[in-house]
Amino acid sequence: MLIRVPALHDPLPSEITPRHAYLNRRDALAALGLAAASPLALAQVAPGGGKLPKLPGARSAVPGAMVMDKPTSYTDATSYNNFYEFGTDKADPASYAHTLKTRPWTVSIEGECAKPGRFDIETLLKLSAMEERLYRLRCVEGWSMVIPWVGYSLSELLKKAEPTSKAKYVEFTSLADKQQMPGVRSGVLDWPYVEGLRIDEAMHPLAMLVFGMYGEVLPNQNGAPLRVALPWKYGFKSAKSIVKIRFTEKEPVSSWTKAAQQEYGFYSNVNPNVPHPRWSQATERRIGEDGLFAKKRPTLMFNGYEAQVGQLYAGMDLKRNY
Repeated sequence: MLIRVPALHDPLPSEITPRHAYLNRRDALAALGLAAASPLALAQVAPGGGKLPKLPGARSAVPGAMVMDKPTSYTDATSYNNFYEFGTDKADPASYAHTLKTRPWTVSIEGECAKPGRFDIETLLKLSAMEERLYRLRCVEGWSMVIPWVGYSLSELLKKAEPTSKAKYVEFTSLADKQQMPGVRSGVLDWPYVEGLRIDEAMHPLAMLVFGMYGEVLPNQNGAPLRVALPWKYGFKSAKSIVKIRFTEKEPVSSWTKAAQQEYGFYSNVNPNVPHPRWSQATERRIGEDGLFAKKRPTLMFNGYEAQVGQLYAGMDLKRNY
């Protein structure tokens, strides 16, 4: 197929403002001003599915917690997922995660802490006030979403365990049940799924313990009944369906790092300047904006959260520590 390449001085059709948009520009600017004044209004245009229990949260006051991007639709966010415990295809989690039983559910806190223990999900839900945060999600494969999560800062739980001076890292382990999770029967990863953070990363206010999204409890395919959300890191760092949290002195070996160390580093911060060995990370495709001729978005350093988290990596070689 031949494609005509316009002259350098010719505007692209996508760059020409339609007549109706120009005539209605004042209304558009007014609407934009309203969104800027109330970022939560953006999240309200993307309602939940209406089939799960409500889980509202107050608008978060954590700096950077409410981005100005338009939220991804609930349908897209719950039907296009990476959750290999239910299969490797993006549609598999939505198709098969109904087998996951999220009650009863407990999370054990172990390792280098003064107060280890087990928390049931109902206790965790009441541990701190629920907040709604509108976070960007950027996956290492090159696609992104914007999701209104409901939960609270992960540090609220970690502080309860009173980590000792030996606690340098935090390790997360997900459920791995062959009866409930058909993907665990495969050898695609060494189960259970394990992820980890440096303790100062885990204690950062933007590191979120998530129980819901779009004002409702988490759907199974999105990591029910609880997961973490780390908006400045690639999506695989945000462990789902967590059953164990362990404080360690040594750096944990993450599942994807164990599977392919040359491709998935421990930090996995969103960085457009460090390509994946098999593809560039300089641009991304926002789910819901993926028409045939839709332009890709430039990838932002730390997924746009550099002002909030950049100091965590001051002096580090971010290419070597990818």
